[in-house]
Amino acid sequence: MKIIDGKAVSAKVRQEIKKEVGNLKDKGLTPGLAVVIVGQDPASRVYVNNKKKACLELGMYSEEYALPEETTQEELLRLVQKLNAKEDIHGILVQLPLPKHLDEKTVINNIDPKKDVDAFHPVNVGKIMIGDYDYLPCTPAGIMELLKDTGIDLIGKECVVIGRSNIVGKPMAMLLLHQNATVTICHSKTRNLKEIVKRADVVVAAVGRANFVTADMVKEGAVVIDVGMNRLENGKLCGDVNFDEVSKIAGFITPVPGGVGPMTITTLMKNTLTAAQKQR
Repeated sequence: MKIIDGKAVSAKVRQEIKKEVGNLKDKGLTPGLAVVIVGQDPASRVYVNNKKKACLELGMYSEEYALPEETTQEELLRLVQKLNAKEDIHGILVQLPLPKHLDEKTVINNIDPKKDVDAFHPVNVGKIMIGDYDYLPCTPAGIMELLKDTGIDLIGKECVVIGRSNIVGKPMAMLLLHQNATVTICHSKTRNLKEIVKRADVVVAAVGRANFVTADMVKEGAVVIDVGMNRLENGKLCGDVNFDEVSKIAGFITPVPGGVGPMTITTLMKNTLTAAQKQR
């Protein structure tokens, strides 16, 4: 069993991004990212701080817009339109989840697709579906980078994605399909889940349930990617995969933390760089 070190892969990719950002800055262009956060969700605040820190580390320009919980839909949409028009901002990220009185779908739909570095806008989702995309959703794209680092050839491999969210599960399946893998998406209504997962050469667990994937569900030598980030009653972080069990039979496995997480923000930085290059 080999642990896929997300921190090491992320550091390698960030070096490449930093070099490209330097090249752009030499030509008078600094990639700019605007991050919008509404309310005081503690997890969202951590994510936003990490994104700002990454921008600073890579030589990018960032702006933060921290709005109060009671911000109205109209106020938020006005801000999005203002950022759409700002020439020094190439990427816009509205941190989710938003407070319940705000409509996430409407907000995402109002971001200029050229500045949608999360790749959540329907235009970008459609481009991913047909394989002609500008940006990729950050977590699935980060996972593809981790798979690439293992050296595994995905052509013809049987891949199972557990979870069908718009943010991870569905786009993950598309990216694997674009690499000529044979893909099955499983979810809460899937019958014979254990038998289906057991066939897989690659398992991507994105179900949001602690230790959901156990050793009896995994084929010996499989590559296991754990997207989950769950906090146990004792305060300890764990993934959707029972690491202690599954690591004994997997060929490759990502830890939690230190696996998929570091690649997600790195991909956001890569998308912001791409946005700046395209808008130039």
